[in-house]
Amino acid sequence: MEFVDRKKEFSRLQKALQREKPQFIAVYGRRRIGKSTLIKRVMDFSRGDIYFLADKTSEPSQRQLFSAAVDMSIEGFSMASYPTWESLFVSLNRSVDHRITVCLDEFPYLVKSCPALPSILQKLLDDKKLKFDLIICGSSQQMMQGFVLDSKEPLYGRADEIMKMQPIAPSFISQALRCDAEQAVREYAVWGGVPRYWVLRENFDSLHDAIENLLLTSEGTLYDEPSKLLYDEMRDTVQASSILSFIGNGANKLSEIASRAEKQATDITPQLSRLKELGFIIKEIPFGESEKKSKKGLYHISDPLLRFHYRYVLPYRSLIELGNSQAVLKVLTKTENDYTSQAWEELCRNYISTHGFNDIMYQMASRWWGSYYNEEKNQYLPVELDVVAESFDGKHLFLGECKWQNGSQSIDAKEELERLQTIAKGLPFAKGHEIHYGLFLREVPKHSEVTKIYYPNDVLAKV
Repeated sequence: MEFVDRKKEFSRLQKALQREKPQFIAVYGRRRIGKSTLIKRVMDFSRGDIYFLADKTSEPSQRQLFSAAVDMSIEGFSMASYPTWESLFVSLNRSVDHRITVCLDEFPYLVKSCPALPSILQKLLDDKKLKFDLIICGSSQQMMQGFVLDSKEPLYGRADEIMKMQPIAPSFISQALRCDAEQAVREYAVWGGVPRYWVLRENFDSLHDAIENLLLTSEGTLYDEPSKLLYDEMRDTVQASSILSFIGNGANKLSEIASRAEKQATDITPQLSRLKELGFIIKEIPFGESEKKSKKGLYHISDPLLRFHYRYVLPYRSLIELGNSQAVLKVLTKTENDYTSQAWEELCRNYISTHGFNDIMYQMASRWWGSYYNEEKNQYLPVELDVVAESFDGKHLFLGECKWQNGSQSIDAKEELERLQTIAKGLPFAKGHEIHYGLFLREVPKHSEVTKIYYPNDVLAKV
């Protein structure tokens, strides 16, 4: 697969390494997000740059492996014995006759084998005599954040650049997998914006074929991916996995999750907060309400692969272990449009927040659920709105409806618009706004001329 996106990250790293003085850079993010690929593309191995990928072996083993990596650039370096990391780095610094870049990938593994390593690096950095740029990189977000952002840690305040790698924008999935926008939405609903998942998907002829071989077989590369993601970040993965399983199977309120876990809500709140910090779940609040004060908060799995795992893999693990992936694929086929619709709605909300409407820019779009006053029936009726956003100047309100199902020809845009207009009249937060409407659909509906309609090509357009 071709290297897509990451222009901003690439430029930021490149500019840092071009500064007058050697830099100390920390790069972190979840596994398979593309950290190592980006760093290696920025490094110049022809000039002697050194890349070292740590593992879980002992400290002496790590030092020997690192000195061997250095030997590729500085011949004979590994022939000496280095009893400590400090002696190794001091010797490396003396041996360097021109500025190079040294990357310590999976840095948390090095620290686990040698807890004093951050203090050793602190001393070297504070001496300001290093002749090389130093990049530390790791998949454990919790540990990497602690190393450089915790005021109690030795490396706090030393980093010239701290980069947290985020998933690639969904707009690039069509380019990466060479598919149309409609198929890209389906792909995104499973793989999200994690480039390594895209690379693995590319090896198969169809989405279902990739799902079967990567996710629905015990030998699949991504079969145990959620466990590995959780293990990177926390000691007790059992409770975290249980909570994700409950959320993935329909328990979205705090009280529902606590009930299924057979615990008090206060007992699981810290774990929910941690999962939220890591980006694995989100707490959804109705438009216009405060996250701290609202009692209507709903928890959802935000990461597409985790969402897929806890919906289709974990509940059917026994069948998968027996080799009956076809049975799970049948379940997927029947519910796939419903599953994809959640990702579609998220993409649509993000579209309005990034592209705006009619040259009007909007704040973060969200859902809204509650009751509106229906004048015709003279009563309050329950309703859910898929996309609600207020403009930055507070004068405009955008209301949108998302649909992802077979046969959009059966959808009448005129009827949908009239429905939204009726609801808007009775919304508690709509007064004083100029209201705009839009529909987000897979295919052209009846009476498409009556309102603005967004299709997959529009929603996945690059900013």
